Amino acid sequence: MNVTESAENYLETILMLSKVHPVVRSVDIAEELGFKKSSVSVAMKNLRETNQISVTKEGYIYLTESGRAIAEMIYERHELLSSWLERLGVGSETAANDACRIEHVISKESFDAIKKHISSK
Repeated sequence: MNVTESAENYLETILMLSKVHPVVRSVDIAEELGFKKSSVSVAMKNLRETNQISVTKEGYIYLTESGRAIAEMIYERHELLSSWLERLGVGSETAANDACRIEHVISKESFDAIKKHISSK
């Protein structure tokens, strides 16, 4: 499934928030990303329609199996790329920002090669 960068960012944010909050709500996502709640609501509707998330009647947001797979892939890329850039001497804020951009466009093949290279060091 082809997922937009925006959707990947939302899924990754839901994953990260679920690690520190008992439940995730639209307001939590809006606060984390600095977006208006109305923008987040539209995105959540789109993610629900593509079966990437489920939302309870209380408004609690959960990743579906496919949504979790995408979120975990993006999160892994972000963590590995940002730590690698920092080890290369890039400042932590720049490394995190660059990793956030790279994680969405790098091919699986290239990412796997970088991951293998870093692991062998």
